[in-house]
Amino acid sequence: MDDDVAKFLDGVGDAQRQRDARLLVGLMGEVTGEPAVMWGGSIIGFGSRHYKYESGREGDVAAIGFSPRKAQTVLYLTGDLDGYADQLGRLGPHSLGKGCLYIKRVDQADQAALREIVARSFEVAKNH
Repeated sequence: MDDDVAKFLDGVGDAQRQRDARLLVGLMGEVTGEPAVMWGGSIIGFGSRHYKYESGREGDVAAIGFSPRKAQTVLYLTGDLDGYADQLGRLGPHSLGKGCLYIKRVDQADQAALREIVARSFEVAKNH
C-alpha cells in the first residue's frame, strides 16, 4: 500500500467505513496480487485496464476498486453484474448500480462470496 492510500485511509472519518476500507485493501490486494493505489481523490484501485468506446473516447481505469463513501462502501466491478447472481445471493445485504456494488457493512458480508466477486471482476477486467 502506498503512502497516499495510507493517508487516505487515515482520513476516513467514520470508524466503520475505515475498518471496511482496510479489510478491502487486504482482500483485494491478496486476490489481485496488485498494490493499492489512489485513482483520483476517493477511489482505491488495484491494477488497471484500458477502455475504448465506439465514439473514440478512451482511457485507463482501475481493474477493480472501491470507495468508502459516507453511507456505504462502493465496489467498482467489471462485467455484467447479472453474471454474479450466485455470489450476490450469498453476499448478504447489498444493492447494485451500473457496474457498482454497494455494501453498508463489508465486515458483515459473506467473505467467500466477496472474494469470488473480486476475483471474477478482476479476471474480466484483465481479459476485457
